[in-house]
Amino acid sequence: MKAGVVALVGRPNVGKSTLLNTILGQKVSITSPKPQTTRFPIQAVFEDERGQIVFMDTPGIFSKVIDQVSARINLRTEETIEKGVDVVVYMVDHTRERADEENRVLGIVRKLKIPKILVINKVDVQSPTHMVQYRFMEDEFDQVIEVSALENKHIPLLLNAIFEYLPEGQPFIDTSTLPQPGLNLDSKTFIAEIIREKAFLNLRREVPYAIAAFVDDIEERDNGVTYIKARLLTSADRYKGMIIGANGSMIKEISMAARKELEVAANKKVYLELTVETDPHWIDYV
Repeated sequence: MKAGVVALVGRPNVGKSTLLNTILGQKVSITSPKPQTTRFPIQAVFEDERGQIVFMDTPGIFSKVIDQVSARINLRTEETIEKGVDVVVYMVDHTRERADEENRVLGIVRKLKIPKILVINKVDVQSPTHMVQYRFMEDEFDQVIEVSALENKHIPLLLNAIFEYLPEGQPFIDTSTLPQPGLNLDSKTFIAEIIREKAFLNLRREVPYAIAAFVDDIEERDNGVTYIKARLLTSADRYKGMIIGANGSMIKEISMAARKELEVAANKKVYLELTVETDPHWIDYV
């Protein structure tokens, strides 16, 4: 039996979180087309007859630090990669041109003295493609796997490659006691991440960089409904107005989308009370 820790790394929005969710067969990491979606490493466990993989879904690394959030994201990612990882999976998106972010991630990965797998994502997409810009990297990796994280294509090949490089050992985690595969996601954190994802998907580009979600209370009521009280924090009143929307239309859209997904996840009715507050120091809580 094999067991080990695998870090998923890459620049923002290459599909790391989608890949992890596909491997696990359920959502543990939120996704959106916007940078800063994943803000802290998500730990999740995959297990089959071959052994156990503890995945670390790291935030995408930014080439330029545009704010305190991106600075913290870069630091957290680099710290995660450097601590006790057995295999690194470096993911690229061939539909996007290489950029400074790619060079920074590659520079970090080059320093690692562990097995490295290059994963080229979105092979289901034929155009646009910049595959030629990534081919030179192949010689620097132990294996190269082309996948479609969204379409679940070639994922077994990737898992085979990962297990090939993992050390022999006993499982780290007793999965029989886990309610879901996310190791560092308690109920409040998971719910907050779902709310933040829906805010990212509904709001305009500039707003998501300035918001965070927090859950204050979860109550299971006698009528079988789960009552959740949560907040979206933002840095300025102008953003608060955008999040609320005309006559409260935007916050209703965010709340409804989050509630629907939570009801599916919990298989029960959910009531979500979602409010918006302005707090210029919200970054201190992230």
